[in-house]
Amino acid sequence: MDAELWEKELVYAITGCVYEVYRELGHGFLEKVYKNALRQELVAQGFAVQNQVPLTVTYKGETVGEYFADLIVDDRVVIELKAQDKVHKAHEAPDSQLPEG
Repeated sequence: MDAELWEKELVYAITGCVYEVYRELGHGFLEKVYKNALRQELVAQGFAVQNQVPLTVTYKGETVGEYFADLIVDDRVVIELKAQDKVHKAHEAPDSQLPEG
């Protein structure tokens, strides 16, 4: 299978897990609750998931810091979760991108 197609399918499957967690839990919880639920859902769907993975960040060959990835799926996709109490206007899609109906 083409690597680009495989990655698109991987991201699509991960997105399905995200929607399943939201469908089950709804809104209003802290980020940690969603992260734990998403990890559980991803594992249940057969993905290899690493939690709070330290990554060294380099810039032009120099180490500039360390980053902790919330989740890494199948050693290919980094997931950084953010939970908010509401969707801010800046994060909404422009009206022209919303489906009609």
